[in-house]
Amino acid sequence: MVVCGDDGLARRLAAELRDVYRRRVVLVVPSEQAEGPAGTDLPDPSRAAGPISRFGTAVAGTAPDGTSGGAPPLVREVLSSSPGERALLRAGVGEAAALALLYEDDETNLRAALTARRLSPGLRLVVRMYNRKLGVHLEELLDQVALVGTPGVDRTRLDASTTVLSDADTAAPALAATAVAGTSKVVQADGLLLRAAERTPSGRGEVPDAGLCTLALLSSTTADPAGAEGSDGSGAQGPELLPADRTVAGAAGRGTVVLETVRYAGPTVPTRRLSRRGAPLGELFSSRLRWALAGIVASVLALSVAATVATDAGPVHAAYLTLLDLFSIGDPAVGEPLPRQILQLLSGLVGLALLPLLIAAGLEALGTFRGAGALRRPPRGLSGHVVLLGLGKIGSRVLSRLRELDIPVVCVEEDPDARGVPLARSLGVPVVLGDVTEEGVLESAKIHRAHALLALTSSDTTNLEAALYARSVKPDLRVALRLYDDDFATAVHRTLRTAHPDALTRSRSVSHLAAPAFAGAMMGRQILGAIPVERRVLLFAAVEVADNPLLADRTVAEAFRPGAWRVLALDTASPTTRRPDLAAGHRTGEEPQLLWDLHPGYVLRREDRVVIAATRRGLAQLLGSASLAAEEARRPRVRPEHAPGAVDGVRAAPPRAGPAAV
Repeated sequence: MVVCGDDGLARRLAAELRDVYRRRVVLVVPSEQAEGPAGTDLPDPSRAAGPISRFGTAVAGTAPDGTSGGAPPLVREVLSSSPGERALLRAGVGEAAALALLYEDDETNLRAALTARRLSPGLRLVVRMYNRKLGVHLEELLDQVALVGTPGVDRTRLDASTTVLSDADTAAPALAATAVAGTSKVVQADGLLLRAAERTPSGRGEVPDAGLCTLALLSSTTADPAGAEGSDGSGAQGPELLPADRTVAGAAGRGTVVLETVRYAGPTVPTRRLSRRGAPLGELFSSRLRWALAGIVASVLALSVAATVATDAGPVHAAYLTLLDLFSIGDPAVGEPLPRQILQLLSGLVGLALLPLLIAAGLEALGTFRGAGALRRPPRGLSGHVVLLGLGKIGSRVLSRLRELDIPVVCVEEDPDARGVPLARSLGVPVVLGDVTEEGVLESAKIHRAHALLALTSSDTTNLEAALYARSVKPDLRVALRLYDDDFATAVHRTLRTAHPDALTRSRSVSHLAAPAFAGAMMGRQILGAIPVERRVLLFAAVEVADNPLLADRTVAEAFRPGAWRVLALDTASPTTRRPDLAAGHRTGEEPQLLWDLHPGYVLRREDRVVIAATRRGLAQLLGSASLAAEEARRPRVRPEHAPGAVDGVRAAPPRAGPAAV
């Protein structure tokens, strides 16, 4: 595996491939980020990735297939300022199974992807790209190049040839769900947003709600002596992922994590969004102006009725005369009856009031159109909303997720030219421009009446300072922090939880949430999302059953491997009409194609595609088993009459291996 990048995600991904999947990794990094001489082998490439490196130590003696193995393979570093052709050749891209391009610049990743596809048409590519539209076109282009460059390749296998992912899209659902239900454990599949909800231990006589299924048993202690609370180094007291049903039934006094759907039922605030055809009448003119206009119309109608009664004119002619007098273009009522003269004077007075009213209407309409491109201020009386700090790459993705759930949001951004400011303007979301560390900025965002705070700026200290100040204003405020360093995130989480035991606190590293998804894509499987369980991670993936001996011809109950993987849903669409990307959801008018209430006795067929929840080791076992099955299928078959165990030209059928044998 070749990993190219210029930030912490590259090293975390290298550690994931090395420690979990036990793959040989070549890491291409700039020279200023090197941890050793160029071309050297590093025993631990992720000093900043504390939990992952500890996890690697914990499973160092276990291979992906569950057998005992030696030390994990080493990571070799190649120093290069850019992923050019020479750097890729030095990294051995011609013999590599997969290449990950994780630079923050989309253009750099695009150039490197085109170069790598030319050097190795059959190479599996995983590209980090912020521009989603460009990513879709890039996938189609590179897959077409792979199809032309490798004649005879199966078109159905090209779904995993090129995968474009975004660390922002991977982490955004988890961060947005914190504002919905106080948890960042979410995954999106087939248009449905699922969350892993924590349930407290049930009392006597209470029947716990199992949801769709039980994903984990929480830690049995809150004071981990190993200093790795909830991580893979916690030992037997740590969380137990994907437990068996018997284990769940016998785990009295331990909290559980169950899978359920996410729906927001809190207060909503109507957004002020201008359409392309123009603004509604209610947004063009104020309520006072509309009432004044209604008074003018009522006065004209009253004068018309009075003219009809006082004179012999008909209703239409009376209204016509009233309008002429209103605009001062009628003849003077000299010699007319007294009622007619009085009505003409009254019409002139109403006409004098109409002129400033028309001027005010024009000015208000002009101000509305000029303010359509301006940022909206938080409305008075706003409460129960989410204060979002930072409208950069991560913040804009989280803002989109929150608005999809109709959650009221107030954004705070220091840079008026940030990426998410135009998005907030188009959605009509209130934005406060200013430095969040300055006094009065959070007050302008109504932090004292907010429901949650999402601190997603690129500065760890800014996020922490904002969280501490917000907690001083509202101690029970729900807070979620984006922190780069995972060890720092653990320390902040413990400190805030101790200082505010009644308030919910979450600290998350984006690379921590994104690395498992990128690693799974490099292994050739579609990752729908990653859900953290305390300091461990569960992966949700769409897996083809095919010839995998751990899935094919087994019932759902038999395919369940406690602590490793579990089948959650079945793709009911035919192989020819399946959507390649389940995480994108279904289009409007389309029926969902995933069946979540799957019978335990259903036998998985080779043409099926299933959604599984798996640990990182469990997914590695599934991938390793599928790879062995594929290699076995490519080997030349021995003629039956010469096969071992054959009697008179007929080969004896081998016994079917049970779950214990596998």
